[in-house]
Amino acid sequence: MEPFDHASALEGCARGDPASLRRLYDQEAGFLLAVALRIVRRRDVAADVLHDAIMDIWERAGTFDRSRGAGRAWITSIVRHRALKQIRIVGRETDLDAAAATEVADDAPDPFAILATSQDGTRLHGCLAQLGAERRAVILLAYVDGLSQSEIAERLGTPLGTVKAWVRRSLIALKDCLS
Repeated sequence: MEPFDHASALEGCARGDPASLRRLYDQEAGFLLAVALRIVRRRDVAADVLHDAIMDIWERAGTFDRSRGAGRAWITSIVRHRALKQIRIVGRETDLDAAAATEVADDAPDPFAILATSQDGTRLHGCLAQLGAERRAVILLAYVDGLSQSEIAERLGTPLGTVKAWVRRSLIALKDCLS
């Protein structure tokens, strides 16, 4: 079976082809819902985030450039940013209720398992391993758990300025490593 061509689907959306959006949604809805749910911790809110993100994808598909990155990463970043925005609007994270945890699509691949087994994931894992334990933890708390730098500082009991410096230096180091 041929892998799904996210870039072509996004280019179809940019041309105004609703069938392209439908294919993209059918292919990725479970995965994207899991990404949103991991951040917002409530299934109903995650579903709203996914809906809004799909609308953003449709409206902004013309800005996607396949030469700058993978289509799947582009749509995942839109969902992630929407989820983080939702958390900031609400002002706090809520606990994941047990019912929502069991309702996540079982057939949806685990985004972190996919990343770990992909070539890019292997490279990223290697680059993360080169960071010190504290700097790696800060990056994971920010980009996997969706915490703000203030929340990270509070959780780690570290001054905010230190966390900001670690994030900045770590992102530079990761960018250099991945280039």
